Formats: sequence, C-alpha cells, structure tokens
Amino acid sequence: MFENLSERLSRSLKKISGKARLNHDNIQDALRDVRKALLEADVALSVVKEFTTQVRKRAQGVEVSRALNPGQQFLKIVETELVEVMGVTNEKLSLAQQAPAIILMAGLQGAGKTTTVAKLAKFLQDKEKKKVMVVSADVYRPAAIKQLERLAEEVEAEFFPSAADQDPIDIAKNAVAHAKKTHCDVLIVDTAGRLHIDEQLMGEIQGLHKAVSPVETLFVIDAMIGQDAVNTAKAFNEALPLTGVVLTKTDGDARGGAALSVRQVTGKPIKFLGSGETVDGLEPFHPERIASRILGMGDIMTLIEEAEQKIDKVKAEKLVEKVQKGKRFDLEDLRDQLQQLQNMGGMGSMLEKLPGMGNLAQMAEQADMGKQFKQMDAIINSMTPQERRNPDVLNGSRKRRITVGSGTQIQDLNRLLKQHKQMSKMMKKMKGGGMQRMMRGLGGMMPGGGGGMPPVGGGGLPPGLGR
Repeated sequence: MFENLSERLSRSLKKISGKARLNHDNIQDALRDVRKALLEADVALSVVKEFTTQVRKRAQGVEVSRALNPGQQFLKIVETELVEVMGVTNEKLSLAQQAPAIILMAGLQGAGKTTTVAKLAKFLQDKEKKKVMVVSADVYRPAAIKQLERLAEEVEAEFFPSAADQDPIDIAKNAVAHAKKTHCDVLIVDTAGRLHIDEQLMGEIQGLHKAVSPVETLFVIDAMIGQDAVNTAKAFNEALPLTGVVLTKTDGDARGGAALSVRQVTGKPIKFLGSGETVDGLEPFHPERIASRILGMGDIMTLIEEAEQKIDKVKAEKLVEKVQKGKRFDLEDLRDQLQQLQNMGGMGSMLEKLPGMGNLAQMAEQADMGKQFKQMDAIINSMTPQERRNPDVLNGSRKRRITVGSGTQIQDLNRLLKQHKQMSKMMKKMKGGGMQRMMRGLGGMMPGGGGGMPPVGGGGLPPGLGR
C-alpha cells in the first residue's frame, strides 16, 4: 500500500529537502508536486486542498525560516500534516463495559467483512486475551454463514449458529443472550452487504443497531475502490453512528487514497488495516507509522511487533545455539527461515517497513517473491529427512525425483542448493558469536555477491534490486 504515493512524494520532497533556504517559489513548486501526487493517489479533493493549505501556512511561517535546515523542516511539516489528516494516534476499540461488548460490522458486499470478523476475533483473543463469539446475521448469502463457521473454527472463536430462514434481528438478540450465558467478553455481529447502497440494506442494519446497541460499529471498506470508498463511508456514516473504519485489501492498493481521505471526510478514525486472506492479516492503524511509511522512512515499530508475535522463538533460539556450536546449517533450517519470513508477510512486507527500502519492497512484490518462497518450500518438502540434513547425497536420480515431486525444474533445485551453500558459509562465520563477520557476509546474499537470495525467474533478483 502507498507505493505509488510514496515514490512520487519522495521524488518531490527530495528536491526541496536539500535546500538551504526556502522561498515562495520553491515551496510552491514542491506543493504543486505534492498536490499532484495526492490526487493521483485518489485522495479526495477536499482533503488535498486542506492538506496543502496547512502545509503552505506552516512552511511560510517562523518554524521554517528559523530552522537550521529548512528543507528537512519542510519534510517534517509534511509528515506532521499527514499524521493530522489520518487521525494523530491509534484509536483502540472501546471494550471496557459490561460483557459482552458488542461489535457490529457494516459494509458493502465484497469488502471482506466476514474475513475481517475472523481476523478481528483472532486479534482480540491473541492481543487482548478476550473470549470472543461471532455470529452471522447475513441471511441472504447462506455461504456467508458457512464461511464464518469455518473461519471461527480456524481462529478458535465461539460460533453462534444461524440459518437463512431466520430474522436477522432475532439472530442477533439470541446471540447476545448466548454470549452472556457463556461469559463471552466480546460478540462480533457480521451483517449482510449489498453490491450498492440501498434503502433495504440501511433499514435492516439500522434495526440491528437499535436491537443490540453495539459499543463499536465498524465500517469495513475495500481500500482498492479508492474515491468510491470515501463516498460509501460517508453514506454509511450518515445512516449509522459509526465508531470506526477497517480498511481491507490494503496489500492490493498501491495508491492509498482511501486511508488519507476517510478520516477527514467522515470524522471517524481508521482503527485497523486488513491485508491478505490469512486470519492474522490485521494490524492496528497508527497514523504516525503510516505517514513514516509513505515518506519512505519505514515503520520499525510495526516490524518489531510483528516479529515478536509471529516468529517462533523456540526455533530461533535452537538455530542460534546450533550455529554458535559450529553445527551444520541444513535445509530443514533453511525451510524454517523461509516459513518465518512468510509468517512476517513475506519479503516485500518486511522491506517496506525498513527505512529507505520502499522501492526495494516494490521490486520484491513485482518479482513475486512469495511464489519463489513457496517453490523453495515445495522442493525442500520433496526431500527425505536424510537429504535435507545432508544435501551432499543428492545425485542425478535423487534430484529428478525431487523436482518431479515438487513440480519444479533441475535448475530451480540447483539454484536452491547454491543459495543454501552461501547461507551455510555465512552461518559458519557466526560460530562463537562472530556477528560482525556475519553481517559482512550478508553482502554475498545480494545480487552481485554470487547468486542472489531468494531465486527469482532465471537467476537472482531483478536488475537493480538490492544495489
């Protein structure tokens, strides 16, 4: 998300950030570029006008004229105003009330409401240690009820059954009663969506809201529909007392206009960003971190939080212990590392959170590294335990068996073995704690260092990636 906007803004702001002095002309030039970048990112026109007006006022004020580095100060102003537009701080869910706290989910069909219900249930269980129940009041799409039941089982949340021949309000009331009886902390109610806003949809969800009096009414919206996302949010906000917004499919939206517009247009905070189909693809929306990402300054805090949550610490400690004792780094270890990386959202997701790595992240996504990691995983899984522990035993017939089993080519296997050998050499440098030597060895893992990691296409990363 934000790749296009980030690239355009970075180019625009680079011109002015090196200026020793700012004047009316170079401020105007920079703001013209910023305005164009925001409009191309599908940010609402009213938001763009307000944003550029505020930046201009502050850039021409005392704080810049007296600054030691006016160009850098201008960049700081842009960052501060981006944060302001998106809501200043992360606004948490208001769950401090008599259980069960009811969360009503609203939105159009196809926005990812049902998947978001499961993601939110998992988030509240894992992060807030809540006992969560979910229920579907979508009686128009029977598959929605089955889908939520399957997802509830996956995230180990309580599921309250419902059927297509029931009244949505009766379903919700019965679910509330059952949640009280079973001492659930939170009840999340999934509602029906439509392909467009209509009176029937609004009337039904208003009735549901009145019947259960939710503490949170979250509007779930597809970030990829850009400007339409803002208009739809506005319509729902007029019909319902929304308390917040969840932006979904953010991994498929390179513009980010919705994220920069929704708060300003509706007055309601974005509380979560959803990405991917997996149930752990939900993160709290932190305006200051997102602004930092947009300006190419990374998001180290989110990366650390994801690492703490998703990395298998036991496996990581075992690998460190193994390497420090000088034992061999085998293909089972490599597979574990690939799985850990995938758990973190893949290489692109990690790179975009590192300062100055925005373009690299974009290239990683274009190169489809996720597909390459899956291919490597399939190759390693097609080996016997002996072959994974000692790749030197791999002869021609073994290699043919592995490639047939994994649906890959001999050159894919050979490339994997070459990269494993590079990692093994690097790991040997860590024996006894040679961390600095290991970091120098990382150069060999990038293009130009002898093969590239991970494999992409015909060999290594795309030209320019990592240089």
